[in-house]
Amino acid sequence: MTTLAVRLPLPAGLRGPRGLVGTALVGVVVLAGLLAPVLTSVDPTAQSALALAAPSGDHPFGTDDLGRDLFSRVLYGIRTDLLISLTAVPVGAALGCALALLSALSRWADIAVQRVFDLLLAFPGLILALAVTAVLGPGRWPVIIVIALAEIPGFGRQLRAGILVQREREYALAARVGGASRLRVLLRHVLPNAVDPLIVQGAIALSLAVFIEGAMSFLGVGVRPPEPSLGGILSQSMAYLATHPAFAAAPLVAVTALVLGLTLVAEALNEGIRR
Repeated sequence: MTTLAVRLPLPAGLRGPRGLVGTALVGVVVLAGLLAPVLTSVDPTAQSALALAAPSGDHPFGTDDLGRDLFSRVLYGIRTDLLISLTAVPVGAALGCALALLSALSRWADIAVQRVFDLLLAFPGLILALAVTAVLGPGRWPVIIVIALAEIPGFGRQLRAGILVQREREYALAARVGGASRLRVLLRHVLPNAVDPLIVQGAIALSLAVFIEGAMSFLGVGVRPPEPSLGGILSQSMAYLATHPAFAAAPLVAVTALVLGLTLVAEALNEGIRR
């Protein structure tokens, strides 16, 4: 029994202007974070007497209110955000997809899984973040947990919708008529053809993860100082926004470029899938 070939929308989806711009933005930000030890030798947590110094040759982005080099802190803040996002999003995706597969096995399992998704969606992101940090305290792992929990319904509902569509297609019906079990039809025939939208969902989830980390750190319940994060740097800069706008400019540009790039990539991939 043959199955439909799994489409690969990445090359076609990213070939247009949106895809190219989005990929370039994400690539620049990611490379900046990955190459942080190469691009700067300054310790991002080292304090000095040059508090709120203007950009210069020694400090390309200036310094913060504690005299720490902003160039170094932004680069390592990007690394922190990427590490959190690339840890939390796959965990949320795996849990959401596992629940979606479980819901496809029986009607009662589907009802139970839908209630789990509804429960997670009933909690606003901020309330969920405050609840988790109230139990675990601020830090990197609570941020990862909050992001993972927030991503479960998106991936789960996306895959469930794909399964519902694909299992009514002719090839799935033919497999069932041929004597294949429900589990075999699901894993061998339906699942490979229902995963395309998850690629788009992954790009959207990464941009959402950057927002959540930034919001939690901005509110003081995320990554703990002195560890740099983009949201934490923005939070510290608010008190000096009028007098030292360069303090907020660098992390704001990094966050904007990363989120905008991921959004453009998601839109380009979505267009590629629909073609």
